[in-house]
Amino acid sequence: MGSLSLQFPIAEEDDEETNLSKSKLDKANLLNLFKCQQNYLNHFFQNLDISQTLAFTETLLNAKGTIFFSGVGKSGFVAQKISQTLVSLGIKSGFLSPVDALHGDIGILSSRDLLVLFSKSGNSEELLKLVPCAKTKGVYLISVTSVKPNGLMRVCDLNVHLPLERELCPFDLAPVTSTAIQMVFGDTVAIALMGARNLSKEQYAANHPAGRIGKSLIFKVKDLMKKKQELPVCKEHDLIMDQLVELSSKGCGCLLVVDDDYHLLGTFTDGDLRRTLKASGEGIFKLTVGEMCNRNPRTIDPDAMAVEAMQKMEAPPSPVQFLPVINDSNVVIGIVTLHGLVSAGL
Repeated sequence: MGSLSLQFPIAEEDDEETNLSKSKLDKANLLNLFKCQQNYLNHFFQNLDISQTLAFTETLLNAKGTIFFSGVGKSGFVAQKISQTLVSLGIKSGFLSPVDALHGDIGILSSRDLLVLFSKSGNSEELLKLVPCAKTKGVYLISVTSVKPNGLMRVCDLNVHLPLERELCPFDLAPVTSTAIQMVFGDTVAIALMGARNLSKEQYAANHPAGRIGKSLIFKVKDLMKKKQELPVCKEHDLIMDQLVELSSKGCGCLLVVDDDYHLLGTFTDGDLRRTLKASGEGIFKLTVGEMCNRNPRTIDPDAMAVEAMQKMEAPPSPVQFLPVINDSNVVIGIVTLHGLVSAGL
């Protein structure tokens, strides 16, 4: 039985179109594109109507219901992103597909809601079809467009114009600058709303519990510290060689030197052990932990943020791998390690 061999066309090295594209992709050309995009964005910043923007932001701030966003194509993706940003700030928001809305999803709208329509041209057929249906629901309609006049401006309750000089695309067609200014506009308004609502770090973190942002703002030292039987503790009169098991078995790389009431007297690390052995040789067998420990170690409060503990560990003059956790009476209640913080996702 024979085999079938498929031949695929292979581009020739001297293919004129391929060589032309390669010749245009150079450092100077790329730098020029970025400068052009910067100029187009500057045009937006310099010509944006702040009064319109303020009216738009205040309308969103005073919304009684849900703020819905809609758009088609690339503008639709931007609208989704801005909606998700508002949700992350604790603002009721959602994305409504203009196509799906006309097939039942419009049922989610009520007279207390806002519907923000993102469109470069303002003449998207899908959005224009959605408008009268949304109006029957009593929804407040807002258009955000870059070309005027346009159809949406004539039928919406509030209009915001995003100044657009042109697209970066050489044909002035691909929406690469218009979507950039839409994103900048939406995200900046979102931060304005964040400030107007006096959103605290704690409230923001509560909406991001699984990510690094949330963990850095939620976790406190007491949430991640080792305690009780996990602590590598010893007394200052204990011989160093008698505490090797305690030093190595608790996985902290140190000993916490305490008195009978668990007051912190100092710390002794595996690094201290190596330095003592090098300096004292066989004399180490007679030395106590108290003679060689650090009497002024860095410590931290149990209610401090875990990210603060990491910053304290990494602070000059030299980084450390752990911090004893003490209360107001200098009593040891735990230990937090760099490994533990990293393992927690900080």
